Amino acid sequence: MDNSLYIDSLNSKSIFLIRDYLINELSTVIKDNRPIVFFCVGSDRSTGDSLGPLIGEKLKSFSKNNLYIYGTLENPIHAQNILDTLSYIKNTHKKAYIISIDAALGSIDKVGKILIEKKPLHPGLALNKNLPSIGDLSILGFVNISSNLEFMVLQNTRLYTVMNLANTISHGIHHFILKTTGQKKSSCNIDKILEKIL
Repeated sequence: MDNSLYIDSLNSKSIFLIRDYLINELSTVIKDNRPIVFFCVGSDRSTGDSLGPLIGEKLKSFSKNNLYIYGTLENPIHAQNILDTLSYIKNTHKKAYIISIDAALGSIDKVGKILIEKKPLHPGLALNKNLPSIGDLSILGFVNISSNLEFMVLQNTRLYTVMNLANTISHGIHHFILKTTGQKKSSCNIDKILEKIL
């Protein structure tokens, strides 16, 4: 399978495309019973940067059964606490598979699109912040256009765009969780689960 997925958040099939991508990429992780951490980066103080915390807020009730959600509206992950949070996760969840989620800026044709890649997230790039690469897989939502005034662009991003992205990404992850760990018997064979879905 391709290591990346690029889709429009308004595509009627986007939720299922996200679900299927995650199932395919994480089947071995699930089979090995490794913890899966959703690392949602961003701040609720900026509309454009609130994508991560909004997704974390929508998913926080799923933080159980070897799935963990970090970064919500109440407890966002931002530049000031990102290193401490990452250190805590690595010490608490041994051999965790980390899925990093963040907002991104790009060309006008990318706004409203979602990019999932099997590689780490580089948080703070838009604001030239020197932060470490995070995660095994990254999910980016393009909230606005890139420019020389990145901070102002994030502050003046439409909430409508951010919410569309947050809804699509969180629903896709939600479906992934239900299909892989929402079974009554936690010992279900992953191959049997995949057969029903694919």
